[in-house]
Amino acid sequence: MIDPLSQLIQLLHPRTVFTKGISGAGRWAVRYSDFGQPSFCTVVEGSCRLAVDGEAPVTLVAGDFVLLPTTPGFTLSGFEPGQPVFVDPKLTPAPLDEVRHGRPEGEPDVRLLGGYFVLDSPDAGLLVSLLPTLVHLRDIERLSTLVSLVGDEARDERPGRDLVLARLVEVLLVEALRSNQGEAAAPGLLRGLGDPRLAAALRAIHADPARAWTVADLASAAALSRSVFFDRFTRAVGVPPMEYVLVWRMALAKDLLRQQDLDLAAIAERVGYGSASTFSTAFSRHVGQPPGRYARITPA
Repeated sequence: MIDPLSQLIQLLHPRTVFTKGISGAGRWAVRYSDFGQPSFCTVVEGSCRLAVDGEAPVTLVAGDFVLLPTTPGFTLSGFEPGQPVFVDPKLTPAPLDEVRHGRPEGEPDVRLLGGYFVLDSPDAGLLVSLLPTLVHLRDIERLSTLVSLVGDEARDERPGRDLVLARLVEVLLVEALRSNQGEAAAPGLLRGLGDPRLAAALRAIHADPARAWTVADLASAAALSRSVFFDRFTRAVGVPPMEYVLVWRMALAKDLLRQQDLDLAAIAERVGYGSASTFSTAFSRHVGQPPGRYARITPA
């Protein structure tokens, strides 16, 4: 069976993991500016407060896991009010030891293991837009184990490190995102996959992106009337059905163009266009440049 979530993560090409330990005690707060790349953390012990821009503040406790697919600005703090220390993660050197906030001596009130990774896909922004801004999960032991494994592997320069990290991060993403499906999820792919009727349509799109899909076809796959399907899909996924089809086709086309081992006619056929010229026109309108130029300037 086609798995849209796995396909999405494979197209994102996650790589280059960095991890660090973080602890805080007493009166402390740190304000991180927008980063743009995915970040994650698990709370090892204690508790603290997380306020992500545009989201309601949450209390983090031991066993919690947080994933920020685009890492907007956020404030991490203790529960005593304090003036935040500003950090720009794009400019701050990567620390070698645990980062301590607040009172430097004594046992911390909270200890976290956090990190970030880079998405190698040139279409990362568009693909990540299908995911929630904040994923906050509680007491999922598998996630804590995966974060620990990522941290261990990132610290050691063992043979095969990059490959192991890439696979661990893919598993980490799948585990976190599939644990956040359902009606409680923000509009996007995860919420759509949490609805069995819509999931059937999404799997159909991913299984055969070259098919000349119509809303009626997809409604039939979902066993819903055309109007009910259109409204339900748009509310859940955040975009109308045919716009999602276009987004997915263009994401696949970009990935194929990066590989540079297929001609335009073959790529056009794979993503549902009858000719290279029709595909080129659609790609240029969607991306802002013709596919040939995109392939030349985009690294593989």
